[in-house]
Amino acid sequence: MDTIAGLFSFITTPVSWVIVQFHAVYGKIFGPDTGWAWGLSIVSLVILIRICLIPLFVKQIKATRAMQTLQPEMKKIQERYKNDKQRQSEEMMKLYKETGTNPLSSCLPILAQSPFFFALYHVLNAIATGSTIGVINDSLLASARKAHIFGAPLAAKFTDSQSTVEALGATLLDVRVVTAVMIVLMSASQFYTQRQLMTKNVDTTVKTPFMQQQKMLMYVFPVMFAVFGINFPVGVLVYWLTTNVWTMGQQMYVIRNNPTPGSKAQAAYLERLQKHVTLHGKTRRRSEKAIVKAIVAKGRDRNEFERKFINSLTKAGLVAQPDGLVMKGESTTVVESEDGTTTTAAAAPKRQQPKRQSKSQRQSGVTATGTPKPADESEPKTSLSKSDEPQDDKPSAAQQAPGSGNKPGAGTRSKAQSGQRKGPQRPKSPSKK
Repeated sequence: MDTIAGLFSFITTPVSWVIVQFHAVYGKIFGPDTGWAWGLSIVSLVILIRICLIPLFVKQIKATRAMQTLQPEMKKIQERYKNDKQRQSEEMMKLYKETGTNPLSSCLPILAQSPFFFALYHVLNAIATGSTIGVINDSLLASARKAHIFGAPLAAKFTDSQSTVEALGATLLDVRVVTAVMIVLMSASQFYTQRQLMTKNVDTTVKTPFMQQQKMLMYVFPVMFAVFGINFPVGVLVYWLTTNVWTMGQQMYVIRNNPTPGSKAQAAYLERLQKHVTLHGKTRRRSEKAIVKAIVAKGRDRNEFERKFINSLTKAGLVAQPDGLVMKGESTTVVESEDGTTTTAAAAPKRQQPKRQSKSQRQSGVTATGTPKPADESEPKTSLSKSDEPQDDKPSAAQQAPGSGNKPGAGTRSKAQSGQRKGPQRPKSPSKK
């Protein structure tokens, strides 16, 4: 143990110094020997570390977004090599290398916290064994050994014997109950954090090994915390419970305000954004403009939720601009070109059908509005105009010419085709008076 503590001495001294500085502040409020002073010092250490890790968290979010953009390519590789798992894995690793993405990027915050975790563990273990470490001298060591959190000493463990717990001024039942409750809360918060990531912030239309990995971590991490938690001091459990709660809140904020495209969280966010933009007629925050700008730039590559968002704005008389702004456009329409870009253009007026005239109006030469037609307006010719002309009963010259080869009644064949009786027609007899 001393060898391991020596390896982490470069981080143990800074961690102990930060705890002592926070203890000096909280000791003036709650008392130097209280569990509140030492417990809040550990909580403040966690908050300080997580604030310093925010740039790394932003990098993690960008890496996760990069993984999401590779989902279509991953799907193609899966379909192409669905019967060859080894070749499929090789192509996936090749794709990661070409695009510079890392599927293990979600573990970066945990890996970055590991040195601080081990340093805090050795500080609390030294307090439990009664040895000084870092900047913690004999007086601070005696004060830390007196500190209790809900009746459990700061350096007590779930696996400690009754004599060890009594030497720290507590009972074995209090230590077991407090440590068990903290282990359960720690595992539950870790499970909920991973679960909301898998159920709300993942594009479920594409299944990749990355999603399978996240699903596996959702069950592995809580079990790991439950197994190793019984060997952690109460102070370390306070550390991990605080960092899990911080991670859960940070994750909820990101899922609500910057969801993954194609996820359920994006559908809920775009629904809220559509109501907000429709109410105010524009985008207000910079994050809203960035989301709208990204959706407009996608063009035909928009997913179902993004198309629904654009259509809702159009129905409300609003137009999303390429710069992320939303403007009112009552007589405008969105025109989408072949390359996927959208532009606004004036809407064409609706074509009005002319009012149909009655038969009496057409015969009397009066328009549908009741005004007489102009003199130069000619009556439109219809297909019935020829049938109204009187037909000549005499055959044409070509039909009367001898030797023309026409048979009797050939001139009336066209009339017979129109429904009249074949053959020569008998002239009508004059009416008898």
